[in-house]
Amino acid sequence: MDWSSLPPLAALRAFSAYAETGSVNRAGDALNVSHAAISQQLRALETHLGLRLLERNGRSMTLTPDGHQLARTLAESFDQISQTITALTGADDARPLHIATSPSFAANWLMPRMGNFTAEHPEFDVMISPSPDLVTLEPGGVDVAVRYGEGGWKGVDSEPLIRSPITVVAAPSLVGDGPIPSLEDLAKLPWIQELGTTEATQWLASHGIQNARIKGIVVPGNLMLDGLRNGQGVAVTTYVAIKDDLESGRLRLLHEERPNAGYHIVTRPTAHRPALKAFLKWLRQEGKMASE
Repeated sequence: MDWSSLPPLAALRAFSAYAETGSVNRAGDALNVSHAAISQQLRALETHLGLRLLERNGRSMTLTPDGHQLARTLAESFDQISQTITALTGADDARPLHIATSPSFAANWLMPRMGNFTAEHPEFDVMISPSPDLVTLEPGGVDVAVRYGEGGWKGVDSEPLIRSPITVVAAPSLVGDGPIPSLEDLAKLPWIQELGTTEATQWLASHGIQNARIKGIVVPGNLMLDGLRNGQGVAVTTYVAIKDDLESGRLRLLHEERPNAGYHIVTRPTAHRPALKAFLKWLRQEGKMASE
């Protein structure tokens, strides 16, 4: 690192504050300095870099393309610095550990095991947000998500937790014990879909059944298994959710695909506070035991 080539930190902070607030006065308030000091730092930064970062038109200013690029980099960098300092100093320790995952995974895999974590770590409060939506991990918000897929999401760190292919299942009382029904016959049966998803329609379409009118019920993920067991419909779900039901014969496996897909632990690429460190260690152990 050539430290001598970098502009003064005060100038970078002033520019980043201006880019965030859009106002010299508000930037001064954010940094507890005068607006004149902000203006001086902005000009000093442009002089140091030999670049025009701001387009000046009378009393108004807008960022140039170079200014936008530098503003984005500084915002990301200062955010990471802030998150790391918060994690290291324990300033965020009182906030509950915030976990996001799908309703079905929360109900069928995570919650039956969470008692072990809270028994081991009664000092940490936990909040679980079950949602089929792909949540954004932000400072002060969700600490860790458990997502389904092949991993490799941009802007986050991810690691495999447990492999779980996609399955299509139903109770023998609905589809019988004989040959697996054809796709056309399956499309005519009632389906159970998790609230906020269109998995049945998407799965049938991916297998050539276009514009199928899906009949059945839409329920929160934690109620899907009850409906399946009672023969109320066919469902697309992950293997880990119905493993015990398949082994007991309560449900029947009709189709299985995406063998390399599964649930992944997803976190921000920043320092982890103590509650998150403890949870990640415990979660990895649970995933390892469940895979054995």
